[in-house]
Amino acid sequence: MKIGIMGGTFDPIHIGHMIVAERARIEMQLQEIWFMPSSIPPHKNNTPIATPKQRWEMVCKAVQTNEFFLVKDLELLREGVSYTIDTVRYLKKQYPLHEFYFIIGGDMIQYLPKWYQIDELIQLISFIGLQRPGTEIHWDLINEQMKQKITMVTMPLIDISSSEIRKINAQNKSIRYLVHDKVYDYIKEHKLYETR
Repeated sequence: MKIGIMGGTFDPIHIGHMIVAERARIEMQLQEIWFMPSSIPPHKNNTPIATPKQRWEMVCKAVQTNEFFLVKDLELLREGVSYTIDTVRYLKKQYPLHEFYFIIGGDMIQYLPKWYQIDELIQLISFIGLQRPGTEIHWDLINEQMKQKITMVTMPLIDISSSEIRKINAQNKSIRYLVHDKVYDYIKEHKLYETR
């Protein structure tokens, strides 16, 4: 099977995540997309606001209507910093016949050389880069071996981020339709991202 991996804090998961996952699935002919909420992302300074359990539950609610989307909790169970190499080693051992593709934003491609143990990582997995309109990719920072492992997929411009959603919600403004309806209800029920 060809599997796409969507990693992130998903604090909260929003429609942008869903749209790009579906586009990557269609364009790359992937059988499934596995959403993997991270415990502690290595590239972010701020710790998630929602608890791991809350982020897990929101992702589960968001993907439940898409038969090709699954949620995996291995990074949450592992705890600590969620290095992609640890996740990929585990996946390759558990599912040796699957072919994995890690989905990243086009703006992240230039930082790939700085990823933890990237030399081993590019031997184990391929990358799907999300090419958004107006995003400049600095290919000069990427070596030829790494370029061979990246496939670009054109994406619509979706200017939504989890941090912006948290900010809007804290201002007591509506985030309806920026997140899945069930995620919206969950955020309201658990009073997440409100002004503290």
